[in-house]
Amino acid sequence: MMDETTPATSPSTTETKAETNTEESLFDQAKDALTDAGEAISEAVDDVVDAAKKNPVAAAAIAAGAAAAVAGAAFGISKLLDKDEDDK
Repeated sequence: MMDETTPATSPSTTETKAETNTEESLFDQAKDALTDAGEAISEAVDDVVDAAKKNPVAAAAIAAGAAAAVAGAAFGISKLLDKDEDDK
């Protein structure tokens, strides 16, 4: 007599284990990549801080230039958005 609650085809345990191993492998790869990226960012920040300490005037000039560029971009975008609203 056949049990009706048992599906006719069930996934093999080998396929399920392979899928789990693949998922774990992808997770491990992503985790390693994020760890490497975090270390690289940390090193870059340390280098920037050291350079700013050695050359404070240059660092201030670069910061002012970056702030001006951001402000200019924001101003330009706001003007473009205003122009689009006037056209409607």
